[in-house]
Amino acid sequence: MKLNHFTVILLLITLLLSACSTTRMNFVNSSIVPAAGGKATVKKDKNKNFVIEVDIFNLAEPQKLTPSKGAYLVWMESTGNSVKKLGQIVSASGTFSKALKGSLRATTIAEPLRIFITAEDDVTIQYPVGQTVLTTQSRNYE
Repeated sequence: MKLNHFTVILLLITLLLSACSTTRMNFVNSSIVPAAGGKATVKKDKNKNFVIEVDIFNLAEPQKLTPSKGAYLVWMESTGNSVKKLGQIVSASGTFSKALKGSLRATTIAEPLRIFITAEDDVTIQYPVGQTVLTTQSRNYE
């Protein structure tokens, strides 16, 4: 009987920990902006949405790329290879030249399988057309 109680408690603890799990996705270095790097963390909120936080460092101003671009946009790929724009990378200081750091926080109903950042001319586009600057390769569970 004690074994059954222990098993039930162990299963409940496992269930609670898995419900609060965090997925960490590291960005792979690219040849376009070789010094840039960063990570994305994905958590489920109480409404079962996915909260995505992207933090990037050593990211050059998009205007300094060749060819020059207007902004960095963050995208996610989910099941069925569907791609969704999450938003624009925002620098901590307002300009990339001073801080070289950027971040984005977004919420989505679909689980991201891959997150990638492109350099784009137009921030209003709905599908990526520019160069992929950074991309995640695999997911690591914390």
